[in-house]
Amino acid sequence: MTAVESRPAGVALTPSPGGQRPFGARIKAFVALTKPRIIELLLITTVPVMFLAAQGVPDLWLVLATTVGGYLSAGGANALNMYIDRDIDALMDRTSQRPLVTGMVSPRECLAFGIALGVISTVWFGLLVNWLSAALALGALLFYVVVYTMLLKRRTSQNIVWGGIAGCMPVLIGWSAVTNSMSWAAVILFAVIFFWTPPHYWPLSMKVKDDYARVGVPMLPVIASNRVVARQIVLYSWVMVAVSLLLTPLGYTGWFYTVVAVLTGGFWLWEAHGLQHRAKAGATGGKLKEMRLFHWSITYVSLLFVAVAVDPFLR
Repeated sequence: MTAVESRPAGVALTPSPGGQRPFGARIKAFVALTKPRIIELLLITTVPVMFLAAQGVPDLWLVLATTVGGYLSAGGANALNMYIDRDIDALMDRTSQRPLVTGMVSPRECLAFGIALGVISTVWFGLLVNWLSAALALGALLFYVVVYTMLLKRRTSQNIVWGGIAGCMPVLIGWSAVTNSMSWAAVILFAVIFFWTPPHYWPLSMKVKDDYARVGVPMLPVIASNRVVARQIVLYSWVMVAVSLLLTPLGYTGWFYTVVAVLTGGFWLWEAHGLQHRAKAGATGGKLKEMRLFHWSITYVSLLFVAVAVDPFLR
């Protein structure tokens, strides 16, 4: 996920004597604090829901305001996450080039940046979208920072299960931005992301479990065998696919979404069971091929939510 230098993890790069930190590099570092690649996934689940809520094309200014507010809010949460986790980030290979570890951004700057983004995003949502969306965005930020990062991440192997609730909130924000209310359609899609998150993240955790073990973070692959983790992935996958199919019988989607959900969900289950089969056979290292499911999980959620957006035009 992140390029790693050939230096030992935990050895932070510090600015050169005199505090020379190039302006362009500093800008890139502050952008990196927001974790843009993660936010891309959050926006993929926000905008299509707005199309479903509007049963067509929503107001484009509203879409812009919601996506900007969502980026600011999630970016603030991610910056605060890096501030809190800077000690373990310095010891993990996959996070060894984050801005606080390299010294490109100081902890105080990161903390101020994260808080500022959180405040600005809340006011932005309240004034330009609605206050229900503002409350949901602020709730997601606080849940990710306080509940997941501070309370769950270093204490329980269920961290990503319950901490993933923060990543489900963009679905509710997208719906509320259009309707200023909630709906069972939004709740169902919230549940899809809830059950998607563990089998999306656990394969990556299997790949980098030595990193997590080194810093004492009890991700499930650290404390359980590959067979146990793969079994959990299969269980969550079946529930996720089943929940994704509830939209159609309840009248929120039509044939197009159903076809996409069945085909993409079927391929997901094929990959999940394949991972379980390899884990049962004792495969390790490259033979486990756990990253196949991780990469497919991103494609799956992208295709499913594109179908959410397109379906209203084909009914």
